[in-house]
Amino acid sequence: MNTMDDTATFEALTAPILEERPWSAFAACQEVKDVSFFPQNKSQERAAAAICGICPVREECLDHALATNERLGMWGGVSEKRRRALARAS
Repeated sequence: MNTMDDTATFEALTAPILEERPWSAFAACQEVKDVSFFPQNKSQERAAAAICGICPVREECLDHALATNERLGMWGGVSEKRRRALARAS
């Protein structure tokens, strides 16, 4: 594949995300390739939560997920099930 095409595709996908969530550029998960933030089991959930636990923008991430009713994945170290419980309690 052409590197120029890859760069253009990457920039096209990331620019809107960074405009909507500028804090995400500082997220610990940006550097992690071997952990799923859409876990299929408790082990994967614990691995994702561990990365979230050291993230400098964890609160912003969770706030975003709650504000946008994000239904899938780990956001701010909080699972889908736990976010639903938080939303009901609000």
